[in-house]
Amino acid sequence: MGPVSAEITIDAPRERVFEIVSDLAKRPSFCDHFQDPFRLQRIDPTGIGAAARYQLPHFPGWVETVIDEIEAPYLLIERGKGSRFDRMAIGTAWELVPNGGTMTDVTVSFWTDPSHPVDKLKSKFHRSGWYERQWDRALKRLRDLVESGVEVEPLQVAGASHP
Repeated sequence: MGPVSAEITIDAPRERVFEIVSDLAKRPSFCDHFQDPFRLQRIDPTGIGAAARYQLPHFPGWVETVIDEIEAPYLLIERGKGSRFDRMAIGTAWELVPNGGTMTDVTVSFWTDPSHPVDKLKSKFHRSGWYERQWDRALKRLRDLVESGVEVEPLQVAGASHP
């Protein structure tokens, strides 16, 4: 499936937006409406190799995402696996482009690459529109979060952030 993309303009410097997007511990603050439960896989939630697992509605099993490439503060590429037995490649790309003054254009793209015949068949019925709506909502939540200036409470490893 995909890629599916969503775009938004945020009234904040690119570095501030990149700081939040590139920290997987802060991801639930704007993606928990469709990535839940969300669990960190490493103690350091930033940089190449930082990883997290989450579940998506209507998607079998867990999805794992690992930060694979970083060109701060412009590009962040995550690669991972999902579906049954982690047999489907999954990717997410975040692009941040300055838009005059302190404005930043943010684009997120999400895709899956099924290799197993069953996954290929299921991908024909995946609702890419649903994913587009979820990413669009996530970007609106990210915009509201960044523009409000509120400090984001990061998720802790091993459930330390849950009571």
